[in-house]
Amino acid sequence: MADLFTVENLLTLLMLTLLQAVLGFDNLLYISMESKRVEQARQSYVRKTGIGIAIGLRILLLFVLVHAIEYFRDPFLTVSTHVVHGAFSGHAVIVLAGGGFIVYTAVKEIFHMLGPADVSHGHGGAQRSVGSAIFWIVTMNLVFSFDSILSAIALTDVFVVMAAAIVVSGLLMIWLADRVSAFLQRNRMYEVLGLFVLMLVGVMLLSEGGHLAHLAFFGHEIEPMTKSTFYFVLAVLVVVDVVQSRYQRKLLAASEGSS
Repeated sequence: MADLFTVENLLTLLMLTLLQAVLGFDNLLYISMESKRVEQARQSYVRKTGIGIAIGLRILLLFVLVHAIEYFRDPFLTVSTHVVHGAFSGHAVIVLAGGGFIVYTAVKEIFHMLGPADVSHGHGGAQRSVGSAIFWIVTMNLVFSFDSILSAIALTDVFVVMAAAIVVSGLLMIWLADRVSAFLQRNRMYEVLGLFVLMLVGVMLLSEGGHLAHLAFFGHEIEPMTKSTFYFVLAVLVVVDVVQSRYQRKLLAASEGSS
């Protein structure tokens, strides 16, 4: 434990905590969307319990990766035809599955918003049990954390520092989860923006997983979406949503004034 309090390890701990916090934004968005599938009185419990369990499993995942990282990076399945080529590792499969599930969830919710559901009742999608919602929050939390844990392993070999960063960032997520959900509940218009951001996250994970698996279709290999591209598209989505909202209010005010 004394090794944790060296200047080098404290700086690394700060860097890893900031990294986990930045990369955890999309995770918080998913947690907020998923927790809305249960009755309102249990939503906060689902968010906090899901994140709490995920913290413990993240540390377990960290321990497994530290001691068996080559098994996650080495391909276990190779596919080669005239249409598709790929070499799938455990890491690639986890990222691809997580990205596909997130895209599916976001698209399903977007189509649900376009349906005849009564928006006055909040989330109108298929309701989940508390246990099911916690399961999906924990599962996707682990998917989101995979790359950040690999980044942590690349930055330091001190297990205590990496575990402490996971705990601190997890407690920060617990503190922010209710606030993010409350903000989306008060500002229902941003739910659409949130779903498109979530879909963008899924696309980024799919491209990253495809790159990790060296997936190529008709000889054209999939390139990963860079973080700079992701944040640029995210900024454009936010700006478009803000401008559109203000312009819509301006049109409504002009319409009411003319009548």
